[in-house]
Amino acid sequence: MNDHSNSVSSSPGASGLYSAPTDVRMAHIAAGLKKRRAASKRLRFYGIMAIVTAIGFLCILLTTIISNGYTALQQTEVAVVIEVPAGEILDDAGAIDAEKSRNFNWAGLVKRSFRKEFPEVTGMLEQRSLGELLSANAGYDLRLQIEDAGVVPTGPVTYWVKASDDVDMLMKGRMDRTIDEKMRRIKDDQLVWFDKTVAKDNIRLVFNSTFFTMADSREPESAGVLGAIVGSALALIVTVVLALPLAVMAAVYLEYFAPPGRLTDFIEVNVNNLAAVPSIVFGLLGLAVFLGFFGMPRSAPLVGGMVLALMTLPTIIIATRASIRAVPSSIRDAALGLGASPMQTALDHILPLAAPGILTGTIIGIAQALGETAPLIMIGMVAFIVDVPTSFTDPATALPVQIFIWSDSAERAFYERSSLAIMVLLLFLISMNLAAVMLRRKFEKKW
Repeated sequence: MNDHSNSVSSSPGASGLYSAPTDVRMAHIAAGLKKRRAASKRLRFYGIMAIVTAIGFLCILLTTIISNGYTALQQTEVAVVIEVPAGEILDDAGAIDAEKSRNFNWAGLVKRSFRKEFPEVTGMLEQRSLGELLSANAGYDLRLQIEDAGVVPTGPVTYWVKASDDVDMLMKGRMDRTIDEKMRRIKDDQLVWFDKTVAKDNIRLVFNSTFFTMADSREPESAGVLGAIVGSALALIVTVVLALPLAVMAAVYLEYFAPPGRLTDFIEVNVNNLAAVPSIVFGLLGLAVFLGFFGMPRSAPLVGGMVLALMTLPTIIIATRASIRAVPSSIRDAALGLGASPMQTALDHILPLAAPGILTGTIIGIAQALGETAPLIMIGMVAFIVDVPTSFTDPATALPVQIFIWSDSAERAFYERSSLAIMVLLLFLISMNLAAVMLRRKFEKKW
């Protein structure tokens, strides 16, 4: 019986019976593995292409912004020989009288002195056209130079004053002088006077310190971002002071003290939904409540900070709750087991360990608030502000709103400065995100 079974199993017919299905199955398995490897390669390729595409668009964006804005770091100045009439601005003691200096016609003095460099220009319209080569604020610049020096020199002295924005664009090569006169802002006779000034070496490009030390201006060559930066800083201070404590308290309550039920679920759902609400809705809320009902000052960093606090509050709450949940429950149980109250456990044991995540979420929320424009426009921070704010209730604007205002202006020099302001804003945003990453890496504990 055994010999018969052995002979059957070893026969060629039996071997073929069992080997054929095995070969088919192996072929199916090999084909399936091949498809899976091909799908994996395609997925990897798509992922790499998506990353390369995103980086490419980012590079195009940054290249466009930098190429349009880096020239705003320089400003064109024109040398003018001026003899300041000391008797009209000095007091009896020989010092500069502030009131006389403010009332003196500095702009007229600069233009008259500049015309002396072109004695051939005699017509009234030609003289007016010649004066347009200088900035409308050239007289103000001269006054600041004299007052900063504290003395009025005797005799003619060469002063460097700002050129107009059109001359500035021409000097930087951003204006095509070969096109028809009707298609450009500088006329043919002004080009002739510009070339004579260049030939005399009475024109130069210098670092545009005004951009970082002054507030907004109607003239691009005198406009700066200091007022907008200070306004943004004041608003963000209010945002942090209001949003961070409220967000932490709300997160602790929802995690440890809120009783389970429909009310708690309703609050949690609405907190998550508020994080996705468009920012302009918060601007409308601030306009109706803070300005309309409470009568708070319009265009003030205090109101702007309160609106931004409402907008960032859900984001910080969500980040804080996630950080609290990341703390092992054994730490809470151990604290409660040793006799600590729930409040002591939350404040003394849980929050210190969750602090890195809370700080990271806060910085990310503040960075988001820094780039917001719509809610600030709704509460009037789009106003034209020429002074740097000194308090939370002074009229002010914010850096994103300043960029919006400049980008909507007709002068190309404002477009150039708006690109540089975007670079400043991106620098702040990148710095804040790097700070968030560094804080997390420094204080994060691994369990």
